[in-house]
Amino acid sequence: MEYLCYLANASLTLRLIEYLQSKPQLKISFVTVINQIDGWVVKVRLKYQVSPQEDGDLRSVLSELGIRYSPPKQVQLALWSLAGGQSPIDVMHRYQVAVVSHGQPETQEIEAFRQVFIRGLGYCPQTLA
Repeated sequence: MEYLCYLANASLTLRLIEYLQSKPQLKISFVTVINQIDGWVVKVRLKYQVSPQEDGDLRSVLSELGIRYSPPKQVQLALWSLAGGQSPIDVMHRYQVAVVSHGQPETQEIEAFRQVFIRGLGYCPQTLA
């Protein structure tokens, strides 16, 4: 099963990752986090079909934190490439997207990206709040 959503800022993205970390029964295959200028794309792929209750719970959390997302072709190709086993570095170069995290969900990667980006800019844009 796969879920794809768009989140407005880093705080909401971190909340989603923390939720996923708290649900080991979901058996996550991978989580991909891509930062865009105006928000965050998160794709969650599960290893197995989940119960209707777990599916509904996850969909509710995704709806609460973000919105359904239909990615543009460039982002869709990047997501497919990552799912197919290509390295995040190769995908970033090929499709010009900022792959913040791919694999098991980790809040540290998002926090590190956020801190480096803010330090480089000298201020905190709303999407990194």
